[in-house]
Amino acid sequence: MPHKVKGSIKIEGVELTVTNPDKLLWPEAGITKAIYLQKLAALAPYLLTYTHNRLLTTIRYPHGAGDTFFYQKNAPEPVPDFVQTQDHEGIRYIVMNGLPELLWLGNLAALEFHPSLHAINSTLPCEWMIDLDPSMEHEPRIMQAALIVGETLSSLGLQSVPKTSGNTGVQIIVPITPGVTFDELRDIGHFVGKYVTQKHPDLFTLERLKKDRGDRIYFDYLQHYGGKTLAAPYTPRAKPRGTVSTPLTWDEVRRDVSIQDYHLMNIIERLTTVGDLIAAVPPQPIELILKHLKKK
Repeated sequence: MPHKVKGSIKIEGVELTVTNPDKLLWPEAGITKAIYLQKLAALAPYLLTYTHNRLLTTIRYPHGAGDTFFYQKNAPEPVPDFVQTQDHEGIRYIVMNGLPELLWLGNLAALEFHPSLHAINSTLPCEWMIDLDPSMEHEPRIMQAALIVGETLSSLGLQSVPKTSGNTGVQIIVPITPGVTFDELRDIGHFVGKYVTQKHPDLFTLERLKKDRGDRIYFDYLQHYGGKTLAAPYTPRAKPRGTVSTPLTWDEVRRDVSIQDYHLMNIIERLTTVGDLIAAVPPQPIELILKHLKKK
């Protein structure tokens, strides 16, 4: 049996055990657990904004990215005293509000963080999100599709922020004022989705079944409801290069940046320069469009 190395770090008065700090979590990128925990600590001010007071699902890769994994909704036992949990529909979720919880989960090889779309004890969405989901593994038109959706929203008077999923797709996020419902957002989503699909039938589809999509990009407005999760802005993904779900500027989308461009080894430098692009956009006047749609 190989000797298992242990260490500990003290964070905000909490002593955390770190097991196997030299374990490779992203072998192709050479990212060890020790490096991962350092990067998570630096990402924390950004990532925790989007997991705060939400129900958290993590994806754990005990042997590193590319190996076996499992979704963890129920908090892993034993739960340390500093970790807050919330019971919801028979599941004891972790609520990741602080750095100690984040690093505790990082040590357990939680490589992805997927919060609920609503806050704890609420049935209302925290933001509006459209998911552009490619049917092909490598979709060269994904940024073109994102730009079309962004321009359509802009024509409706809505600012939005595109973000890479860190996998193959792009999500478009529109900050909203609390009070809008998931049903209302699905109505607007269907309206926008129908419009872009009619204008660009070779590029977009509203077809839910993958087998019927061909090579078109699925405009997913249905995914947005209570009980679903979102790959949080700034979550790492268990992809070969340690890509990170990264908000983009529309100029970057126009330049057709690659989803692979943003990863654990360069994301901190980027955030130091551009900050949180989502937080920079105020809540958008979505109620005006809802009023218009209800008149139709």
